[in-house]
Amino acid sequence: MFSDSFRLAFGDSYTYVQGTQGHQNFSFIGDQFNLAFTRETMLANKIVQNQTATAEGGPNWVEYLTGCGIKEGLTSPRSCGKQLWDFAFAGADISTEFTPLHHNFTVSLVDQINQFKQHGHPALKHSIKTRETLVAIWIGINDINDSAQYAVDFPTFYKNITDALFASVEDLYDLGYKQYLFMNLPPLDRTPGNQAKMSPSPNATQVGWYNRALAEHASAFGKERKDAKVMVFDAHTRLEAMLDEPGKYGIANTTNFCAGYDQPDIAVNYENYGCPTPLEEYFWFNSGHMTSHVHKILAGQVEEWLQE
Repeated sequence: MFSDSFRLAFGDSYTYVQGTQGHQNFSFIGDQFNLAFTRETMLANKIVQNQTATAEGGPNWVEYLTGCGIKEGLTSPRSCGKQLWDFAFAGADISTEFTPLHHNFTVSLVDQINQFKQHGHPALKHSIKTRETLVAIWIGINDINDSAQYAVDFPTFYKNITDALFASVEDLYDLGYKQYLFMNLPPLDRTPGNQAKMSPSPNATQVGWYNRALAEHASAFGKERKDAKVMVFDAHTRLEAMLDEPGKYGIANTTNFCAGYDQPDIAVNYENYGCPTPLEEYFWFNSGHMTSHVHKILAGQVEEWLQE
């Protein structure tokens, strides 16, 4: 049984939310140069919701899943029925052992969990039910994109990457967190950038190899820790279904994105930027991210799946 009160999130731009104490356009709190924070700073931090507060132009899947931070303006996680404490960092990979940081201030997944271990958990531990809190992790998108052209044996490489991922998850488990939700990779071979290429990079085979490595590690992690519940949501299959039959989901465009997606008046003047439909009818928000509309649908599917 999951706690009704708390959700923790780690990952990259698909999961990050802007915080008043975060690095602008990258995080809820801190960056690689500012990993430390006090309990008072964290509890006073607020989720920002506006056009640029996520990588989707609106609320993302963890905000929809919790109902926390969806409204325009500022929201304290403490005011939400399901509190969202989000340590994801836009542009993150799993570990610098395998891929370089996107920026010198980027916080990798390994460091996100270290940051939480050292500062986040101590700030929450007196109010959070660790055993019942759902820990949501969506990572690997940048890893597979950044390494797509490496001269390596990819199945082995992805196994090693996910080894590092679960070594960090072990730290969360040791803190008492027993409920885990992993999201596998979306169909990255079908991004607008890849659809314009003769040979997608990463390709569908690479995405499949990574997703298999994630599933195998999650299964092994759960079997070795009988008191943990470890789940992998098949985001890939659900998103493929949206791309294959977009009309069922109110989506009109799956091949490209609106060039004016980042303009302040895009919601009402989309036609001025050569876009025949509003952003919510696009699958892709930009060259690599999905629209808030797609995130909302996906979050609904995750919620239904969790209830089952």
